[in-house]
Amino acid sequence: MLQIDHLTKSYNKKTVAVKDLSMRVNGGDIFAFIGHNGAGKTTTLRAVAGILDFEEGDIFVDGHGIATEPLACKRVMRYIPDSPDLYEHLTGIGHLNFFADIYGLDTETRTARIRQYADAFEITDRLGDPIASMSHGMKQKIALIGALIAAPKLLLLDEPFVGLDPKASHTLKTTMRQMTQAGAAILFSTHILEVAEKLCNKVAIIKDGRLIAAGDMKEVRGDKSLESLFLELTDESNKE
Repeated sequence: MLQIDHLTKSYNKKTVAVKDLSMRVNGGDIFAFIGHNGAGKTTTLRAVAGILDFEEGDIFVDGHGIATEPLACKRVMRYIPDSPDLYEHLTGIGHLNFFADIYGLDTETRTARIRQYADAFEITDRLGDPIASMSHGMKQKIALIGALIAAPKLLLLDEPFVGLDPKASHTLKTTMRQMTQAGAAILFSTHILEVAEKLCNKVAIIKDGRLIAAGDMKEVRGDKSLESLFLELTDESNKE
């Protein structure tokens, strides 16, 4: 579903944020993307989403190149940043209907999906509130529902559990499992290694813009915990 080949992205032609990164995310994968702040996780996700240009490499989503066929890619994927920007003058339901209009969802489909996810995230009775009056966690739920109603084949999430209460976090994890069981693919960055270890079947570890480990969670982790492996691989004292 997602193929990244030798991605390189720099800023101001000096600071290299991602260097020669290659990875695959298949349908059915819940893929954790972990690394320290500034390691290149968000840059990679934004490049995949078509928000950032890049100097070298190729990115394919469902067989379409993001550089040459961006609309075809964006039709089948959704991206939620760590701090989603919403139209704060709209109500929650107004925002979701705006998304549904963009996705071309008919009235019956959008109504059913909005109700399904709003009930799951326990936000149904707040959909009439203005976005501006909502907490960060509430806004995160609106952003998630806005992406989920499109039934994407590829879902990109940047720190999706930040700001969510425990019940909403559990709901999101359940939803992610259901999506991938139906054949979707999910790539998400997180600093919560315990969640990544329990939820994901695949993992990629990035350090200083380079991928230093990637693959099946159990194979990459071996007989160590994900936390122990991550600290070992990213320990600054291990630099040559």
